[in-house]
Amino acid sequence: MKILVSTVQIRLFLLVVTLGLGLAQCDKNDPVDPTETDLSGIPYNPQSYAIPKPAHFPQVPVPADNPMTVDGIQLGRRLFYDPILSADSTMSCASCHLPVGSFTDNKAVSTGIDGIAGRRSSMSLMNIAYATNGLFWDGRASSLEDQALKPVEDPIEMHNTWPNVIEKLKKHATYPTYFRKAFGIRSTGEITKELAAQAIAQFERTLISSGTSKFDRFLQGDVDALDDEEFDGKLMFFDEGASYGLPDAQCFHCHGGLTLTGNQYFNNGLDSVASLDDFVDKGRGEVTGKQKNNGQFRTPTLRNIALTAPYMHDGRFTTLDQVMLQYADNGFGVENEDIFIGQMGFPLGNGSYSGLNAYQRSAIVKFLHALTDTTFVQNPDIQNPFK
Repeated sequence: MKILVSTVQIRLFLLVVTLGLGLAQCDKNDPVDPTETDLSGIPYNPQSYAIPKPAHFPQVPVPADNPMTVDGIQLGRRLFYDPILSADSTMSCASCHLPVGSFTDNKAVSTGIDGIAGRRSSMSLMNIAYATNGLFWDGRASSLEDQALKPVEDPIEMHNTWPNVIEKLKKHATYPTYFRKAFGIRSTGEITKELAAQAIAQFERTLISSGTSKFDRFLQGDVDALDDEEFDGKLMFFDEGASYGLPDAQCFHCHGGLTLTGNQYFNNGLDSVASLDDFVDKGRGEVTGKQKNNGQFRTPTLRNIALTAPYMHDGRFTTLDQVMLQYADNGFGVENEDIFIGQMGFPLGNGSYSGLNAYQRSAIVKFLHALTDTTFVQNPDIQNPFK
């Protein structure tokens, strides 16, 4: 039997084969989603970036999977200051972390886009790159990249969703180009929340002290940088005053290292509670689920502390003098209070201590002011790029 094939059938067959080969070629070379914008024509030439730091500061830690680049930092800087991240485009990361307040908002507690007040004060981001043991007051974020993801979807803060943010970034006039230059993506379809968080983290790692505070000048050999009262405060802060007739203020046990942070969690004797279950805000305990961590909070940096009022996790104190009055009384003796909270002043025997008198408190406050680094907050490289 002979099978007759018409010319029309042959042409249709060849057309189908040709179309199939063409579609296969498109799948191989083009973005998966044809509705996404191709960015491959934009140059991608990443330039590595070495974070400037004072000579007496340790090397700034940078994760291997998020290396610092010039374009990555600039993208992160724009995202940090852009209210596009919030649901109604009214609030940015910088709304709660402003340079003038050493990257705090100088409020007792921050307020989100719906006018709802949070329950904790915004922490300073100064030297945040050195944080190695969790972020936020309770340590619930493991890295800057992890931390950058959370405020967007927090119902009290930006009250948005990342899918919504990513759609806005994809359609934006310039952000696709910034993402291409920062991360080498081929199309807008490759813009992700993870890349956005990586860029923000890169910018935040550049928020390093300038090394020009009075205390830094003292550390670098300028013995006249601190006046007599500031020097007395420094001695008590670091428990170095015995030979000068000064008591121990025990501060450095929690606020240690060059960043004066310590990277640990403490109950610093703020509240008198009947049991560890009675803290209004359980702090670190909310994250670990361990009763012993209730009422413990991450120690904030004391660098630029004079610029970051009010103080404590809930902003309960408006001045450093009030803070020192609180500490000078040696706490409440709650079960998990840090041991040094109850050992301020001269030992009096029988396990009791004198606390700190008016001059001693004043000297410590004056030393804290010597930690002020105005060069840092005025650095043009960390200001709002939209102004």
